[in-house]
Amino acid sequence: MSHTTVPLTLFYDAACPVCSMEMDHLRERDHGGRLRFVDISAAGFDAASYGTTAAAMDAEIHGLLPDGTMLRGVEVLRRAYEAVGLGWVLKPTGWAPLRPLFDAGYRVFARHRRSISRSAAPLIDAIRAARARRMAERMRACRSGACDADAHRPGSTS
Repeated sequence: MSHTTVPLTLFYDAACPVCSMEMDHLRERDHGGRLRFVDISAAGFDAASYGTTAAAMDAEIHGLLPDGTMLRGVEVLRRAYEAVGLGWVLKPTGWAPLRPLFDAGYRVFARHRRSISRSAAPLIDAIRAARARRMAERMRACRSGACDADAHRPGSTS
């Protein structure tokens, strides 16, 4: 990802458990500070200051490039994954023949994300608990309260 596209500011709904979990996933992998996270459900958030409406931001994820370009939908996720070194995961969603299908699928997900979150609550809770356990294990491995958490990540070469 070029310097002109980072940092990428992600506007997401932290009140949506699936959305929040995905942003936690990206935040955990953003070792280079390439992403910024803005919770659109936070008190005082003003979508108008970004040239859009709360309803539009609630309808789908938005991302802001440093040059002021506002992105929406799957393109935001593609860029965010690329920023954290996982671009290959979502690369097929940008291929011309598949892009309309992924874009439509995302719009269906976005429209129903709250009911999906309710249905997936046990799975979301289990994933978050596992992440919290991993972080606690990393922190226990640290000496004097300071460490390089990546050095203790499974599969790390450090």
